[in-house]
Order: sequence, then structure tokens, then C-alpha cells
Amino acid sequence: MQLELSQWTLEEKVGQLFICGFNGLIPDQGITALITEFHIGGIVYFRRNIESIGQVRELSRSLQASPRSHSEIPLFISIDQEGGMVSRLDHDGISRIPGNMALGAANDPVLTYEIAVLSAQEMLALGMNLNFAPCVDVNNNPANPVIGVRSFGENPEKVAVHGAAAIRGYQATGVCATAKHFPGHGDTAVDSHYGLASVPHDRNRLEQVELLPFRRAVEEGVDAIMTAHVMFPVFEPDAIPATLSRRVLTDLLREEMGYEGLIITDCLEMHAIAKQFGIAEGAVRAIEAGADIVLVSHTLPEQIGALEAVRDAVRSGRISEDRIDRSLERILSLKARRLARSESVAQVASASECTDAGSLTPTEESSSLLGRAAEQSVTLICDNGNLPLDRTQPVLVIWPELRYRTEVDEPSVHKYTLGDALRAAGYDAVVCTIGTEPEEAEIHEVINQSTRFKQIVAVTYTAEAAIPDGQRGLVKALNRVKNSRVIVVSTRNPYDIAAFPEVGTYLCLYENRQFSLDALVKVLAGNKSPQGILPVSLGTKYPAGFSKPPLDGSN
Repeated sequence: MQLELSQWTLEEKVGQLFICGFNGLIPDQGITALITEFHIGGIVYFRRNIESIGQVRELSRSLQASPRSHSEIPLFISIDQEGGMVSRLDHDGISRIPGNMALGAANDPVLTYEIAVLSAQEMLALGMNLNFAPCVDVNNNPANPVIGVRSFGENPEKVAVHGAAAIRGYQATGVCATAKHFPGHGDTAVDSHYGLASVPHDRNRLEQVELLPFRRAVEEGVDAIMTAHVMFPVFEPDAIPATLSRRVLTDLLREEMGYEGLIITDCLEMHAIAKQFGIAEGAVRAIEAGADIVLVSHTLPEQIGALEAVRDAVRSGRISEDRIDRSLERILSLKARRLARSESVAQVASASECTDAGSLTPTEESSSLLGRAAEQSVTLICDNGNLPLDRTQPVLVIWPELRYRTEVDEPSVHKYTLGDALRAAGYDAVVCTIGTEPEEAEIHEVINQSTRFKQIVAVTYTAEAAIPDGQRGLVKALNRVKNSRVIVVSTRNPYDIAAFPEVGTYLCLYENRQFSLDALVKVLAGNKSPQGILPVSLGTKYPAGFSKPPLDGSN
């Protein structure tokens, strides 16, 4: 790779400092122009770019083959593949990687490492070399609307240990890891996609909680750290988010913490930046603050505007070319060190393993690992004798389903439900599907149907901080149905029990995909003891670290 910067134009240098996204399953004119004319250094994938194994592999190949100056320098091809509810790769033939909170509940750093290795192997086989994971935010605020199950939990030391394990797994396999969101997004009540949050704690508290996992990530040699669009007044007295703060990115992260890797911004199109400062100005200010790479994920005019704004800032003297060179040297150094291996692994995988018809990894091997992770994560909070389920009686399953789809959430249609998992285990299961925000007519229909069943499993799903009123009201109504045993299972944020503390049986699953549902059924049937350790506190009664004693007759 060419490291002699005297041979680079200003436009080429600035371009390497940008990662951009685009719409479609093949390169369109916009992303082609960004690569060939604006010289961007990387691409970010979303679900909109992925249809199948073969398609995305060809997309990665064609992007890397795009004609451009310094074509010997590979593109970063990045993705948010955190696992669980933030999985851009959630397609046939690709492993359903568990999310961080499920791994926190499983409480086994070796397992976290193995999951990261599996995920990295599949990313490499599809031509991806930079993962915007792991999330090492400490989720100690139940009202947090954006982190939740993306965190390993609320204990900073455990988050640090699991985060370090994931970083080792990704990078040992050849994928660049990214610890996020620095200095910490876990104790906010505002989603930075939509607004500007603040973490107003003192320095001692931030050192003990928010910063601890990032210090461990720095010690681990993490390739990249992603910034948070969150204000930290103790570090930055001006009302600006960490992404735009020199005091945070340079004084704290680079100089005090000794971090030498890449600093990458979260997407500047998020409202915390776009609405408050503007994307073009945000790009300039982020680089002034110390960011090496600017992420602009969606809109072509905004991407071009940001690129031109940084270029013009250098020409005007607002940003020195030496400042651009320092970031470029870090980028080229990482690409030389990590991506050369990534390319060779991807070439082997694409030639021998990666087909539309097959899986990326040995099915038996990956299934065993994913099944073990799921079984270790199922967490029983309380039970008043409703477990195990009676096989001689039918089971009514209340299944909430998203009726919309976004890029920051999982697909709206789940092909595999808890009813499918119960029927596969020999139960007579009837599924009543509702929306995640059920209307009064839906609730009335469910209550009428429930009177015919002696055992009911009510699944809850909370994508935001608080359970929707409809799900809360439905669970409370079900709990009043006479002569029925009601089991409540949260399949995302575990905090749902706060809305109905009177329930007799409550389990936490952290996600609603097949391996987790199959593991849950083993517990519901009494064939497996729940092994999960509660990663966050559910009030004072159930603190983080709580685990219910094994059920009688389970193993």
C-alpha cells in the first residue's frame, strides 16, 4: 500500500476520511461517483444493501474493484453487525448472532469471544472488514431508548470484560472492531438519532462507569472507537456533543487515555448533529476535534456537501493539511495491517464456501455454538408454580410483532414464533399475533380467546424505553383471567416487569429469534434449568447478578 503522502492530492486525502452509504443492491451512480470522483475511503452497509449471500458478496467485490486512484488501497466495507436486535446480516445462510445483553446474561467471556469469531468469519466471507461493534455502553438507565439490549449490562467491569473478549474475537479473525459510543451512551434518556442528550455526572462517576470499558478497549488495542453525539459537561463545558469536542476526542481520548487507533464519528445525519449543527459543518468540526473518519450514511447531497466542506476548510486554512495527514496515516496503517489479511480470507471463502444455496460456516458447528449461547442466556426472574408447562393442555401464545421496518431495528416479519418452537417440542400451541402497540380491539379479542386456555404464555416486546400501554394493559388483563396460568416472557428489554410486578412467572430472553425461542421452550418444558444471570437491575428486588435457583426436576 502506498504510504508516501506527497503523491496524494488534497481531494484524495480528504476522501479517505469518509465512510458513506447508499441505497440499492448494486452500486448506483451516486456511490460510484463518491468512490471514483470524491475518493471516499469506505462504505457502510445497511439492510437495504443486502438480499442474499451471493448478492452481497458480489456487491463487496464490485465495490472493491471500482476504478479509483490509489486502487491498491482497499475500501473499508463496514456494517453494524452487533448481533441480536441490531443485525444487518439477518438472512438465510447467515448465523443469527446473539446480541450483547444475551451474552451478558450468559456470563461467559469465552463464549463472547467465540461468537465474535463466528461473526467475523461470516463478515469476511462477504467482503466486510470493519464492524461497528462491540457496543461497550453501560446500560444503567432503564429509560434509555436507544441502547438497552445492545449493552452487555449495567456492571461496568462485566461490560469491559465482554467488550474486550469481542474485540479480541473480531480482530484475531481479521475484522476491524469498533468500540462505541465514546465516552458512553448508556445513561441517557434521549436517542441521539432524534435529539441531543447529556450525561451530567462528575469525573469520578464517569471514570468508574462510562469510561471503564473504553479504557479496557484501549488496552486491548481496539482498531477503532466510535464517538457519541452526547454532551458531557464535565469534559466539555460548551454545549456541544462529544463528536465535535476537541476536549473529549483529543484531550481525553487521544492524549490522556493514550489511544492511537482510529476515531470514527457516529453518523452525522443523526438529528443530534444534523439538526443542531448541520452535516457539513459537523464534518469539519468533528475533524477539528480529532476524528479520523466521518460517517455519513444515507443522503448523497449531504455526503458531497460534507466532503466539499472539509476540503474547503483545508484550503481556507481552518484545518491544516498536516491535521488531515495524521488521520490519513492512521487509516492507511490500519488498512495495511488488517485489510490485507481480510481480503485473502474473503477470496478463499468466496471461492469455496459462499453460495446462495449454502451457509457460510459449518451448520453443525455454528448451530451448536449459537444454541449453547441461547441456552445460557435464558433468565428466570420469578415463578409461582406455573412452570413447567403441561403437555396435555393446549397453550395460548400471545405474540407481538412489529408492523413497520426501520434501519435501526429488526425486520417486521418474524417467520419463526414461540408457537413454532412449542409445536416443534410437541405442544399444542395456538398463536394470537398482535401489534407491538395493540389497539383496544386487538386486546379485547385476545382476552376473549384466553378464557378458553388454562395456560398462557404472554410474550412482550419493548423496542423503546417503556413497554407500550397496550402490551401493559393486556398483560394485566390476562393476569386476571380465572383458572389460567400466565407466564410472561420479555423478548427484548428485560425491564417490562416494572409495568406489571404482580405477575407470578417472568422470564427474560433479550431477543426473539429462533435459537433463543428454542432455548426458552426447553425451560418452559422443564427439560433445562434456566442459566441466565440478570445483566441489569429490575428494581431493588431483582438486582443485576440475580439468578433464580434451578427448577425442580430440571437439569
